[in-house]
Amino acid sequence: MKVEDIRHVAAIGAGRMGRGIAHVFAYAGYQVTLADVKPRGDDEHAAVLAAARDEIEGNLTALAEFGAFDGGLIPGMMSRIRFTARLEDLGDADLIFEGVTETMEAKEQAFRALGEVVGEGAIIASTTSTLPVDKLAAFVTNPARFLNAHWLNPAYLIPLVEVSPGAATDAVVLLAVQGILERVGKVPVVCAPSPGYIIPRIQTVAMNEAARMVEEGVASAEDIDKAIRAGFGPRYATIGLLEFVDVGGGDILYHASRYLAENLGSDRYASPQIVHDNMAQGRNGLRDGQGFYDFKSMDVPAYQRDQMKRFVGLFRHLELLPPPGTIDEESGK
Repeated sequence: MKVEDIRHVAAIGAGRMGRGIAHVFAYAGYQVTLADVKPRGDDEHAAVLAAARDEIEGNLTALAEFGAFDGGLIPGMMSRIRFTARLEDLGDADLIFEGVTETMEAKEQAFRALGEVVGEGAIIASTTSTLPVDKLAAFVTNPARFLNAHWLNPAYLIPLVEVSPGAATDAVVLLAVQGILERVGKVPVVCAPSPGYIIPRIQTVAMNEAARMVEEGVASAEDIDKAIRAGFGPRYATIGLLEFVDVGGGDILYHASRYLAENLGSDRYASPQIVHDNMAQGRNGLRDGQGFYDFKSMDVPAYQRDQMKRFVGLFRHLELLPPPGTIDEESGK
């Protein structure tokens, strides 16, 4: 299936993830079905779906109030979403995102049921953040059309979607999912179905370290979070972690890591083997012309200027860009 063939998108599971996905595709102009498939009575289904409708409309309204788009478009967006408790309403869906409870049993039940109602050509994507894609594929009829697409909450705001194909995933399916995500304004990245994917794996380490510093009395929670908002966050919103390693130098990372490992008494700070290998091969980053990235054919001054431009733009937006000094030379005030 090609991107152009995807016209009807469905999300099963009417919780936070399903609501966010429905929001994204309705906003982008697609027909969407949001299905509450959890076993419950008719009145409960109605209440859940009403809450889903209210939340999506409320989020759209807030975005319009913040100037993201013309609020007059909201009724049209909402009209593109069908809220249902009937899996049969997904029969003509071209792309289905599964977002039910994070248990193998719930996933199996959902995929088995989907196999009874959706077409053989429909693409099916889980949004699991923990379960192995290849184990889930065993529950899907024609696993070549199955993969994982891990959205970050709030799904309607965060651009990133981590896409993990399984061993049986057809390359055409992967391309179609990447393409449709880009079409609706998302930024897909492809990663192996490794526990934690990319962002959860990194942020788990960072969050635990922040909590550990509070525990050790290094700083208050307020000052740690202030440091993140004014330093760590803006820095890595404009330059990637590995890009920053290359700009600063892989050998600098190695020596800083060794110092921390020795003085904080924990191997969790030690550099991985790839950092040692890059040093041994003279691949310390920008100054060597290569590291994790290849800088040899790059216009380095233009790259550095663009980097500064991005920093200035972000700091101005975050109101972190200081005004020029106005201190009186004589009074010092």
